[in-house]
Amino acid sequence: MNELALNALLCGLLGGASIEQSHGFINDGKEVSVRIDCETPRYVIEVGRDGRSSRDSIHQAIFAAWLTDKKPMVVLIDTDGREGRYEQEMRAVAARLDVEYAVCSEAFLVRWAATAPFRDLGLDKSIDDLPLEASARGFCNLPFAD
Repeated sequence: MNELALNALLCGLLGGASIEQSHGFINDGKEVSVRIDCETPRYVIEVGRDGRSSRDSIHQAIFAAWLTDKKPMVVLIDTDGREGRYEQEMRAVAARLDVEYAVCSEAFLVRWAATAPFRDLGLDKSIDDLPLEASARGFCNLPFAD
């Protein structure tokens, strides 16, 4: 599954979230913009896979937080079940810069989204459909799922 599809799955589980939200700013007299992977009323979230290409996620989250006055978060999608070099680096840098950091298993995220129709959330689409059970939180430890 590609990164955009994973962003959509994760963002879809967060009540009131918007995927690929664009925010403009002025640079050198011109209007330019950045896209935020997932945005909630309180957070700007950059989502990346557990590899080298996701190292810029912290930069993107912090810049988006500056633009929106929201809290930055990085969510890495774990594809192999272990914390590799780049994940360790990201976790350490996020902690140092006070950026919320979470890891979600790709397989768990796909299964959780696939079973969403079987969980009754009523008509309130602002409710997060996130795993709250301790056993599930081991596969997706989003900090605001408490």
